[in-house]
Amino acid sequence: MFDSNENLPSYSALMCVYEKEIPVNFNNSLESMLMQTYPPAKFVLVCDGKLTNELNIIAKSFASEYKNIFKIVRTEENVSLGAALNIGIAHCSEEYIIKMDSDDISEPDRCATQMRVFAIDPDLDILGGYVEEFDSETEKTIALKKCPLHHKEIIKYAKRRNPFNRQTVAFKKSKAFEAGGYSDLPHCSDYEFAVRMIKSGARTQNIPKMLVRYRVSKSYRRKKHWSNTKSFIIVRHRIYKAGFSGFFDFLIPVMAQLLMFILPTRFTDLLYRNVLRK
Repeated sequence: MFDSNENLPSYSALMCVYEKEIPVNFNNSLESMLMQTYPPAKFVLVCDGKLTNELNIIAKSFASEYKNIFKIVRTEENVSLGAALNIGIAHCSEEYIIKMDSDDISEPDRCATQMRVFAIDPDLDILGGYVEEFDSETEKTIALKKCPLHHKEIIKYAKRRNPFNRQTVAFKKSKAFEAGGYSDLPHCSDYEFAVRMIKSGARTQNIPKMLVRYRVSKSYRRKKHWSNTKSFIIVRHRIYKAGFSGFFDFLIPVMAQLLMFILPTRFTDLLYRNVLRK
């Protein structure tokens, strides 16, 4: 358990949820963050549009149990994830924000681990780590997804791919606002956010430790959606036009994503597991 004498900075946890989330996954995700060995000073839940009765019941039950820290923010209609995250960031009371998806599972010491790193290096602005991918249908572990660890490696990697496992990201609120926050695209806003942070001068790091268990089988299906493919191309074009990446840094990932969209699902699963995931 967390040592109360340890001098760690406080943090806000941020999660967005919308009506299509599976209730049991949502419940487990909330539980994994609110039962951390070092719990948040504030938990901000953005309800993106109208939720189902089941999801509302879960949200209200956690708000009642953790009433001193839990804040529900509702949008009148469904907005993009990036827009919902920007709303949530504005409601976070602490300088440090740990982001959490509404269907994944954080390790019990995830937040203590990340806040220790921030405590050691106060100049650090954005921090991530490894994720353990597991099949959302069978619950079986697929692989450990790693990422570049050090600042120079992260910048180089970011020219073609998101250098952070988005499920693990923690960052400074002030730096996020300085970088312009998240874009309003329906998908891929996490990658653009990472590049915006880097371009604004953010100090970056990843931890060589598994922080979050991530459901992946549904993400294969999402890559078959044209809206996701379109957002993928738009984000990479924006990064290229901004001068952060070169032409081939833009072209090669876009061609791979188009293959994911065109090929049958059995091939895209294989491509994701053996090429794009690495």
